[in-house]
Amino acid sequence: MKYNPHKHHRCSLRLKGYDYSAAGAYFITICTFQRRCLFGQVVNGEMQLNEFGQIATECWQAIPEHFSHIELDEYIVMPNHVHGILVAQDTRRGIAVQCPYTNPGNVPQNPYISVFGKMSPGSIPAVVRSYKYATTKRINILRDAVGTPVWQRNYYDHIIRNERSLQHIRYYTTNNPLTWADDQLHPCNLSKW
Repeated sequence: MKYNPHKHHRCSLRLKGYDYSAAGAYFITICTFQRRCLFGQVVNGEMQLNEFGQIATECWQAIPEHFSHIELDEYIVMPNHVHGILVAQDTRRGIAVQCPYTNPGNVPQNPYISVFGKMSPGSIPAVVRSYKYATTKRINILRDAVGTPVWQRNYYDHIIRNERSLQHIRYYTTNNPLTWADDQLHPCNLSKW
């Protein structure tokens, strides 16, 4: 199919001009393809992972093995999405920044991102892309469905700028199974959005 800018346009959810390879704390939400409940179910306020959910968890926990400058904070695998806090260290100096990263109003510019939006190695988009690739490959081998999408095309992020925000996001992430019935990503609530 030939490219048509009127049909084939995607707007980025990333903060324009922000250096996603910068040290800091990032809250990430990744949804499954068509928001299908692929990873298990919530029973009595607790997430019960199935085999695919175990893979999603194992791959999330393996992120620091592949990206040594990334530390994991709170995360949870839900039936149709993953929430997690990724903390990127300052690789230019080899010193971890205090979590959360605060930036008083200045948005760092990334000289490694071109006008076409190519991501730099080790950036948060590169980490998420790698995670999505690894989980998709393992899940599709298990279900004998190579080429079947597991994730939606993009993901949501929030740059954590202060301790109050960090604590709020940690609380939200930890308690997500308790509020699953009211969650905007719950299959029964998707029509509301």
